[in-house]
Amino acid sequence: MKTVVAVLLSVLLVLAYGAQMSRWLRVLQREHYDPSALLRFLGRWSSPQMPSAKTRPRAKPHRPFTLSHALIVAMALAIIFRAFDVLAVACVVYGLFCPYGLSLRGRSSPLTWTRRLRATAILAGVFSVAVAVLGAFSSQPLLGEVVMVLAVPPVLDLATRVLRPFEERKAQKFVDQAVRRLEQVRPRVVAITGSYGKTSTKNHLAALLSPDVGVVASPRSYNNRAGLSKAINENVAEDTRIFIAEMGTYGPGEIRDLTSWCPPEIAVVTAIGPVHLERMKTLEIVEEAKREITERATTVVLNVDDARLAKWPASLRSQGKRVITAGSSSNAADVLVVVEAARWAFIIDGVNVGTLDAVVGVQATNLACALGAALALGLDAKSLLERVRNVAPVASRLNVVTAPSGVVVIDDTFNANPVSAITALSVLSSLDLSGRRVVVTPGLVELGAEQYSENLRLAQRVTALPAELVVVGRTNIVALVAGEDVPPKRFDTRDEAVAWVRSSLAAGDGVLYLNDLPDHYP
Repeated sequence: MKTVVAVLLSVLLVLAYGAQMSRWLRVLQREHYDPSALLRFLGRWSSPQMPSAKTRPRAKPHRPFTLSHALIVAMALAIIFRAFDVLAVACVVYGLFCPYGLSLRGRSSPLTWTRRLRATAILAGVFSVAVAVLGAFSSQPLLGEVVMVLAVPPVLDLATRVLRPFEERKAQKFVDQAVRRLEQVRPRVVAITGSYGKTSTKNHLAALLSPDVGVVASPRSYNNRAGLSKAINENVAEDTRIFIAEMGTYGPGEIRDLTSWCPPEIAVVTAIGPVHLERMKTLEIVEEAKREITERATTVVLNVDDARLAKWPASLRSQGKRVITAGSSSNAADVLVVVEAARWAFIIDGVNVGTLDAVVGVQATNLACALGAALALGLDAKSLLERVRNVAPVASRLNVVTAPSGVVVIDDTFNANPVSAITALSVLSSLDLSGRRVVVTPGLVELGAEQYSENLRLAQRVTALPAELVVVGRTNIVALVAGEDVPPKRFDTRDEAVAWVRSSLAAGDGVLYLNDLPDHYP
């Protein structure tokens, strides 16, 4: 009988291992094969974001105790009391169903079995089998399989790190191909980076240049080594005259590498802000990483509304670079787009060149940066003013529409930083509504030590608007609840929140969808 139970548990542990691999491979793929992401996300699923020692919530909100927590406690007790059959059973349940809520297949970020994912899974499998074999020689044969199930995240971390040199060599072929393409076509390259605003600025610049032929912009999210080389190889043709490259970074050295083989003539920096602080830790490191884009450029366009970027022009000019300053509030900017009620005033080199109706959802500062880059490419102010009519909001970035029900909807699901959140709330506040104002959000992420305090402030701003807060998921639930006088509505998924909005709001009401986390977040 004991043998039958042991075999059954062994089979179930193998199934649990497969379920864990499916979950964590999906997280790894979604996080662009960053091995350190696995342990970060394991921490996220273990508990919601908690305050630092320096910050205390005004109230003690409920901290969810999930199935994952119960099973971890059960396994710990089983180890203490050497109840290894109980340990194996608890591990089976954990492996099959936990972290509770992290699905096997995924709704918004399904697992795709690419070549790289298959290679990672195979190598991780080899490591896991080695663990199980070693465990077979212990006094508790199932112990190795238990460890195999629980060790999936660190084993995938190891496999990804081992394969990284091979993957980089393989990717280099596409980079070399992109270099040859750039050398053959020789387009003028505009490179754009920033903590936020880079995609909007890229799209606005492409719109300003759209009457001309031969303008190619890198597609959305194609802003790293693999994406940028793919964008060049697939989109830069013989008649391409201008290539607009969005460049992102998770740390110092990445943009320097991108510009080493895709050197820009013109560099644009849109903002320095608290984005990716979870990886880069401080704003000083963020600034250092973003400044790399200026090293090979002859002309630099800067958003001088940003206090950090406002300090760059003097040192860049001392290096012999041409600097064009842009903004919407800094009167000293070379390119100034001033918001006057529902209109924009365009001031270039101190001269008011005209006014136009503002486009809802288009940030004046981002537009100013795009205009600065267009001027650097040789366009004149008069023709640019005509082309501003081509500029439109970027999809899911502060788009304002009225639903058939009469509810005004602000779609800002692709913005996820404190500055854009403030802007989105101001747009919601400015709407001419006769009814309720609602903010649907999972909060802000990747803010490191500032994440709790920023989400607390976000909830407080929603209350001050005033608006109703609807929280999606539990990633930031502790901070968002602490910032509300009245407990907000909560839903596990955005689809559930949308269903509530559609059934609860009516004509004259407004809703802001602020950020939308993929479902590998809790």
